[in-house]
Amino acid sequence: MNIKMNRANEAQWTEVLVDSSMPAGLDKLQELANNIWWSWNFEAVNLFQEVSPELWESCGRNPIVMLEAVVYQRLEELAATPAFMKRLDAVYTAFRAYMDAPMNADVPGIAYFSMEYGLTDILKIYSGGLGVLAGDYLKEASDCRVNMTAIGFLYRNGYFTQALAIDGQQIAIYEPQNFNHLPLRQLKDSNDNPFVLVVDFPGYQVYCNVWSVAVGRVNLLLLDTDHPNNSEYDRQISAQLYGGDWENRLKQEYLLGMGGIQLLNRLGIQKEVYHCNEGHAALINLQRLLDLIEKQQLTFTQALEVVRASALYTVHTPVPAGHDQFEEGLFAKYMSSFPDRLGLTWNELMDLGREQPGQAGSKFSMSVFACNTCQEVNGVSWLHGKVSQEMFSPIWKGYFPEELHVNYVTNGVHMSTWTASEWQRLYQKAFGPEWMSDLSNAAIWERIYQVNDEDVWETHQVLKQKLIEYIRGKYMENWLRDQGDPSRVMSVLEKINSKALMIGFGRRFATYKRAHLLFTDLERLSRIVNNSLFPVQFVFTGKAHPADGGGQGLIKRIVEISKMPEFQGKIIFLENYDMALAKRLISGVDIWLNTPTRPLEASGTSGQKAEMNGVLNFSVLDGWWLEGYVKGAGWALTDRKTYDEQNYQDQLDAATIYGMLENEIIPLYYAKNSKGYSPEWVLFMKNSIAKIAPRFTTKRMLDDYISKFYKKLAKRAAYVQADQFKKAKELADWKDRMTELWDSIEVRQKVVPDQLFHNPSVGQKYTFGVVLGNLGKETGIGVEMVFKFMKPDGSSYIKAVELDVVRSENGEQEYRLEYKLKKAGAFTYSFRMFPKNVDLPHRQDLCYVRWI
Repeated sequence: MNIKMNRANEAQWTEVLVDSSMPAGLDKLQELANNIWWSWNFEAVNLFQEVSPELWESCGRNPIVMLEAVVYQRLEELAATPAFMKRLDAVYTAFRAYMDAPMNADVPGIAYFSMEYGLTDILKIYSGGLGVLAGDYLKEASDCRVNMTAIGFLYRNGYFTQALAIDGQQIAIYEPQNFNHLPLRQLKDSNDNPFVLVVDFPGYQVYCNVWSVAVGRVNLLLLDTDHPNNSEYDRQISAQLYGGDWENRLKQEYLLGMGGIQLLNRLGIQKEVYHCNEGHAALINLQRLLDLIEKQQLTFTQALEVVRASALYTVHTPVPAGHDQFEEGLFAKYMSSFPDRLGLTWNELMDLGREQPGQAGSKFSMSVFACNTCQEVNGVSWLHGKVSQEMFSPIWKGYFPEELHVNYVTNGVHMSTWTASEWQRLYQKAFGPEWMSDLSNAAIWERIYQVNDEDVWETHQVLKQKLIEYIRGKYMENWLRDQGDPSRVMSVLEKINSKALMIGFGRRFATYKRAHLLFTDLERLSRIVNNSLFPVQFVFTGKAHPADGGGQGLIKRIVEISKMPEFQGKIIFLENYDMALAKRLISGVDIWLNTPTRPLEASGTSGQKAEMNGVLNFSVLDGWWLEGYVKGAGWALTDRKTYDEQNYQDQLDAATIYGMLENEIIPLYYAKNSKGYSPEWVLFMKNSIAKIAPRFTTKRMLDDYISKFYKKLAKRAAYVQADQFKKAKELADWKDRMTELWDSIEVRQKVVPDQLFHNPSVGQKYTFGVVLGNLGKETGIGVEMVFKFMKPDGSSYIKAVELDVVRSENGEQEYRLEYKLKKAGAFTYSFRMFPKNVDLPHRQDLCYVRWI
């Protein structure tokens, strides 16, 4: 007999996706949830939270997920609640008025390309500052009604979630995103089938799903290679932000650039200006060149005139090593078919991305290619603009860095995203209804001085208490997850003091950020944080790239220090730095600390976010803070470097930080009156809000891009494209003639007066001259005298003075300059010859230079 106790086969599960249903009137909630607009409008956020506060938190503050999870009975209750329906109608009416407003016809249409966008922490397609900046920029473009379409990737795994082991070692966790739970929609074709973009790769094709994210009025299009027709290898292209090896990175940038333009073509979207946010997107210009050559029958040089006239490259990296460069062999694997289509040789294509053209074996730099195919280039702060001029100067030999066309627009932050609702309400009341539509108007911000000190202090204290509650909640959550020592957790929680001076540090843990600086002298630091009369607490957070061992080591060391008895509850490290944590931290601490190695902070925006919330900055004079610092509104570490040896400089900077804390900052904070606050500290807060905040919004940033670049590029693009590309063809022909003529031009005479070398004195005039020959019929040659003057500190500056043409005949031109010496001291000089044409946007557009 066989006794059978049980028997079962494996269940075969079939997924059924049931659409959520809404009672009458509540369908507006779904429309709001599917537009990122809600994320920067606190009234909309509060509305979603009111639906179910518990679900709102447990669903990660994701309205799509929450509306699917909430029970229908609760929705019926809300629909029957007049007060809720009134608030819903008010928010929805504001949303529709916002969406239905016409686009600004005075601003050109923009196509914007970026590898990452930080819009909200529920859409994990960003890693850090570059993405958050791009996300803020799209929101501002929407607020300002700019006709912008953005292109990027929808990453299945996004960027990693950070967890910390007991010993502080960073653990990178990649969690697949469920696209059905995100505020996006898949594009469909005319038959309501998924729209698929097919992009040619060498010998095969890559299939891309395309998704759309509504960022207010701006449409963000995202490419996704997780398609069944792709190999597993190619499905990984969009699996992870900055993931994989160098070959996968090249495939990502190929798809973003080439595929991005092909997508716009397929959708019939044409823009006047094409903006590369970092060099990752540089290959958009290669696809645009191909389109003009193959569809408009232009030559390569003619097509280049058209492409450059409408292209802008924004660089965010301050060092050459930070730019993506690809080995020639790898680059050839994917790009070898393009020279023939462009009418170039392989070396000519490679030279477009080489810092040293003709240097065999050198890598192809996306940044160099962007510089060579974009008319305009900009850094992201004043100092970074100068650094970028130095960094890119090898591309345009013959000109000094300060003469280059490389410009700057200092980054800013999106006011509504990063300003806590408590501050927004205070500003709205104090500044008036015109405030949000005129954010760059410093006079409006001056009204903060009319607000009672108590109201300013109380607003900050509310947010500080929220941060402390958040920290306590996180510690309890992590303790339960890790099953850690409960006595240690309770000790930390008991020591978190709402009355202590709280200093925050949150950013990517790269070694140049110098997160270790504060821990140079642990004994002195212990005295500072353990002063019972004037307590101080530090809150750290940040991620290190999974491949950055040095950055991960810094995190581990800080966690180790935070567990030392003297630092428990005084040094706190919060794991998984994301947008939600950033909002808590930059609005809840008293001081935002930043200690980068100058000039390696291209801009930085976390301190700007703090400014919007009345939090004071204590930072190295680098990036944006070099422009932003105002005495009496924060503190600055000097930009001067005393030691060449970085370790010695770090020790000096650390000692300076300790000294400023002990002698300036802590005494100011604790100079409290009978009402429990320091009037002097509140004055610093008001100065910061009035004198710094209005200069660092994305409103000012977008205004700068429009005035400095977008309008100029759109005007020139229309000029070179008019009448079947007439001006583009004329310029290309002129450049061809000029480059052929260049080496045969003769310098027949150079006149320098002898008196210049015999006791020259201030006020004397001297006549200089040059005669050029063998010019044929060409007259577009300029000659200038370049003076190099020495400054008292040993540095020098350049002054170029162009010579006038006084005779032009028989293929010969004579140039003359009368120059008066205006200051005493030594100088050097030389003569420089250059091509000259009124239609050139700048000298580097045809960078031919001969020193005479």
